[in-house]
Amino acid sequence: MQLLETLLLALALAMDAFAVSLGASAILPNGRRPAFRLAFHFGLFQALMPVVGWLAGLSLAGVISAFDHWAAFLLLLWIGVRMLRAGEEREDEGGRKDPSRGWTLLALSVAVSLDALAVGLSLAFLRVDIWQPVLVIGLVTGLLSWLGVRLGRRLGKAWGPRMEKAGGAILILIGLRILITHLLPGGGGAPGL
Repeated sequence: MQLLETLLLALALAMDAFAVSLGASAILPNGRRPAFRLAFHFGLFQALMPVVGWLAGLSLAGVISAFDHWAAFLLLLWIGVRMLRAGEEREDEGGRKDPSRGWTLLALSVAVSLDALAVGLSLAFLRVDIWQPVLVIGLVTGLLSWLGVRLGRRLGKAWGPRMEKAGGAILILIGLRILITHLLPGGGGAPGL
């Protein structure tokens, strides 16, 4: 696999991580650590999932592709609804939860990287050496996630709790797009959630 192809693949896979980072940044605490945790975990999971898919090879391709879109949809729906509710509570009480910690971080990381699992499977089918693509995918995703957080924070300062609600709605819409894309004839398995 050539470097340009790998970069294009990495950019396609990183777009949802960027969008989720943009939305999640509305409720991230200030400081570098939460932004780093989010970007690091998104990059890490996006790099690990192709390895898992590559190792699984042909034997699990049908099983994984049968439910990956449902898992991504449900995870993003759950987190999106939580963000919508948190936006309402924050308007009323000033409350705020950190999506760069705990189960929310894990769920977001898995949700944005499930399509990378399918990419790893396809790379195994093509007998591509996995290590260069994994490194590029992880770095590009981490960088774009960090940029999404930075941009989202600027928007969040201007729009406050409305940005948090918009972030939740964005996550739900991304989940719906994943689901619809996979359920439509000819859809499914396309890189870039």
